[in-house]
Formats: sequence, structure tokens, C-alpha cells
Amino acid sequence: MTIPPAVTAARALVADLVSRGVADFVLAPGSRSAPLAYAVAEAADAGRVTLHVRIDERAAGFLALGLSKGAEGAPVAVVTTSGTAVANLHPAVLEASHTGLPLILLTADRPHELRGTGASQTTDQVGIFGSAVRFAVDVPAPSGSQGAAGGPDAEPGAPSAEELRDLRSVTGRAASAALGFRSGHPGPVHLNLAFRDPLTPSAPLPGLPADTALEGYPRPDPPLVVPAMLQHVASPALPGDPARTVVVAGDGAGTDARQLAEVQGWPLFAEPSSGATGGPNSIAAYRALLGSEDLAGSIEQVVVLGRPTLSRPVQRLLGRPDVTVSVVAPGAGPWPDAARNAAVVLPGVAPAWFETSTPPPSAFLERWRAAGAQASRVLDDVTCDEAVLGGPTALSVARAVAAVLGPDDLLVVGSSNPVRDLELVLGLDGPGPAVLANRGLAGIDGTVSTAVGVALAAARRGLRTRALLGDLTFLHDVGGLLRGPDETPVDLEIVVVNDDGGSIFATLEHGALAATSSTANATFERVFGTPHGSNLAQLCAGYGVDHQLVKDVPTLRHALQAPSHGIQVIEVRVPRADRQTESTELARRIVAAVQE
Repeated sequence: MTIPPAVTAARALVADLVSRGVADFVLAPGSRSAPLAYAVAEAADAGRVTLHVRIDERAAGFLALGLSKGAEGAPVAVVTTSGTAVANLHPAVLEASHTGLPLILLTADRPHELRGTGASQTTDQVGIFGSAVRFAVDVPAPSGSQGAAGGPDAEPGAPSAEELRDLRSVTGRAASAALGFRSGHPGPVHLNLAFRDPLTPSAPLPGLPADTALEGYPRPDPPLVVPAMLQHVASPALPGDPARTVVVAGDGAGTDARQLAEVQGWPLFAEPSSGATGGPNSIAAYRALLGSEDLAGSIEQVVVLGRPTLSRPVQRLLGRPDVTVSVVAPGAGPWPDAARNAAVVLPGVAPAWFETSTPPPSAFLERWRAAGAQASRVLDDVTCDEAVLGGPTALSVARAVAAVLGPDDLLVVGSSNPVRDLELVLGLDGPGPAVLANRGLAGIDGTVSTAVGVALAAARRGLRTRALLGDLTFLHDVGGLLRGPDETPVDLEIVVVNDDGGSIFATLEHGALAATSSTANATFERVFGTPHGSNLAQLCAGYGVDHQLVKDVPTLRHALQAPSHGIQVIEVRVPRADRQTESTELARRIVAAVQE
């Protein structure tokens, strides 16, 4: 049986990626990418990989991102056809780039002789993702050369051994770059793969060889790739006086941040997606507490791990000229220093920082702990069931979600208000769940698809996943609910806090301006508030997804505790009109409580 060069090359590429640890492929359908589609389907039928099919490339990209998040940074491949399909991956590629997730983008393209000729669905895909990818290469179409260069059983028109060897060399470099083996800076990579007709096999394929290397075509000896070694500073000493130091744990900081704070006896300001929340030094409502000039003024030094993304008060702290800022940033990626005030950038946490015995709590730490306890009491007052008898608030919904979920649960939280609400209430009722969020660029796009990907990957580890999203975030990626009948089942509860618009803007300066006049308010509603009036129940019905509208917090807790299967949307409607006033009043009450 003659196997076209495009199909043979695609099979070799897929087999090689499988051998390098790629277990999930996300495919959006298309014609030019057909060789890859056949190869991945073949591998899936053989039980070698899991195939996920989505009709929307943007949803496919964010699904892959979620799969990688849920699998703790495993590489995931995305397959698309040519043209606008490739461009639709860009939002997920940018998010993966800024969060360091290893996506392998396999985009099909016309052969070089058809580019620039007006051929259908052909555009310049080379370098389309710019600096967002760690590695990019334009792979020419296999020529179909034959003869002595081919394998012993090569069919006429099959790629030469040299072509397959070159292809495997490229995939090896791509996989190494995606995982950050040499740079310590993982992220997306792009293989733009040209294919010539014919794109389909003339008969069903016989199946991938058991050893993943095509018989008769030697696989090149892999290069020696040494993972980046984390260079630690030799001394535990920091540039400033450590007595009045706090640890800021941004997105992806990891457990080192919490351990460092506890060993050194420093207050911890941890974002929900930092991986460092909880513990005796974690300070509740720290962003509101920084509104106290006396309390904030006591800080002389900050150690930053991860990427702080949520809080303007934290950024103001990091930009203060009287505060010494030390940034811990392993790998070759850019270090976080939006305030341009870092005194030193360290490639890692020195082991000696952890070797000291935990000191007794200092007066500085005790003061911050007491302030956090006061803030917690204020937050409890405004979010307890008695306080929301008139109907749930966004903050009470976030607390209910955090209270129900435990350390063995995963929570994907959307950008804008949900992640900020969660930051205030996480820990009020116990340790709460592990939290994942798309904080690389903090966009609202693709979050439903990301949550589905997380849920699929997490289920393999026996973890249950929920999501907490705002209504605009949900609507922006409602297409992520669309799944074919042959797709892998997924269990996911999505809590949608529906305030009919973008209430995040009400908490910023735009909300204050809107309060000055009816004209300003009308402008705010049109261009910032963006009310939509959408019926989420009908949307869910159209996608065949269960929907439940809950009207109070106890019912929400009950719904989250009940067994569920498949994707379920739990909608909670909350008011938006008073969000700016409520936010300002809450901050005032917290500051007043610590000054009493």
C-alpha cells in the first residue's frame, strides 16, 4: 500500500512526540491538517494518546492550556489547519507564554510553491506568534524522494530517511524548548508544517509500530539535553534589614514562598493562584490592609516570588523608593518588576534561607497577623448568611465556593472580580482548594475551555474541578461548552456570578467618575458596564449542558456539595449597581478596624 509522503511524515512526527511524553492532542478539524488528523486518530485508537476534538481553534488552544495546567505542566500538542485557524490560537499562545506552559503548536500549511499565489486558505504563517513562542520553525513539505536514501521497505514517493531524521531532530528541539530544559523557561513552541497533496491515505493505515519509530527509518540519536541548573545565591543575606520584610507570592510562586515566610518569620501576601496560600503567616485581606498608611509604612523590604498581578496596592508597595525589593526569578524568562524598583534579582531561593530555625514571632509579624485577624472578622460580618438575607453578593458567593471546596479540589477562577473576591475570602473557612487561573495576561478569553482542560487532566489524578467565573467571562467563551458525543466525558461545575455586566470597572476610577452625573453614568453603562441581558439557561440548553439558577448562598453550598456528572452551570445572580460603593465601604471598614 502506498502511503503519501504527507501522511508518513505526520505519522513519524506524532510517534516522535508520543515518545517524548506528549499524551494529549487537541485537534480542530481542517483539510490541510488531514495528515496529522489521521496520525493522531491512529495513535488514539491504539491507546497511545488521548485525542480531544474541538471545532473552534480558540477553544482548542485554551483547552490544551487547561490540560497542561491540570497535569502540572505536561506538554500538550494542538493541531490546526491553515489560515485563520492558526491566528485563532494566538490568545492561548500568549497566555501560555506568560505562564510558562509547554504547548506544542502543529499548524498545517500549503507547500512553499503555493504561498503568495492566491491559493485558498493561505497566508503568511511563518513567525505569526512572534516573540510569544520559545521556538519556531517552518518545516518544508516532504519531497517524496526515494531510492537508496529511503528505508529498506520504502514505498515509491515515501519521505527519505534523511527527511524523517531531520523531522525528528526538529521535534526534539521543539519539545526541549517547550519544556525549558536548557533555558529553565518553558512555554509554547510552533512547528509550521507544509504538506502537499495527497493528504489522505489510499486505505486504512496499518497502525503505528509498537516502538514508535517507523520500521526501516532510523531515529536519530537524541542530543544530550541537560535541564537548566538552578543557581542559588551563596549567602542567605538580603540587601536590606530583614526584620521588617514581607513575602509577596504572585501567580505561580509555589510552595517556596510560604515555606520561606514561615521559616524566616515574615508576613505572607499570597494571591489565590500562587500555590502558597494558607499557613500561620498568611495575611487575610492584605491589599485592603495596605490602605492603612501606618501599617503599610512599617514595611521596609519585600521578597517577591511568582508574578504579582492582582493588586494596585501591592504594586504601589513594590514601587516605593523606601522599600528594598528582591525578586526571585528562576530561568531565562523576564523577571517581574513592573514598578522598575527591584534592588536585586535572584535566580532562586538560597537553601540557607530554609536552614535557619523558625524564629519566635516578631512584633512586626504579630502586628500583621492581628491586622489580618481583624480584617477576617470584617469579611465574616459582610459575607455571613445573616448579612446576605436579601440576596447573595459576589463576595458571599466566592466565600461559599471556597468554603465548600477542600485541599483535594481544584478551582479555576476567572479574571476581573471573581479572582479578587476569592483573594479576600480564601482561608476564612479553612485551607480551601488549590486555585488555578489564567494570570499570564489576565484575560477573560478562553476560561471555560481552560477549565474543561483542567478538569480532564485533574480527573486522572482523582481530583474534582470547579470553576468560578463572571458572566462576561462565561459569555466570552460559551463556545467552550461545545463538545462532540465522542469526546472524553468531563465532570465540571461552573459557578457563574451574573451581575449582567462588567462590575470590575465600577471598582476602578471609572466607577467613581460615573457617580458624578447621570450623563457620566450613562456613558459608563454603555462602554464599561456593558449590560447584556443574556438568558444563560437557554444558552446552556442549546449546548446540552445542565443549568441551575440558585437564589441564595445555602442553596449554592448544597448544589456544590451534591454529586454531579458532566458539565453543570450554576448561575447566581448578584446586583451590580452598588459594587463601587460596597467596595469602598469594605476597604474603609477594614482599615478602621485595624486602627481602633
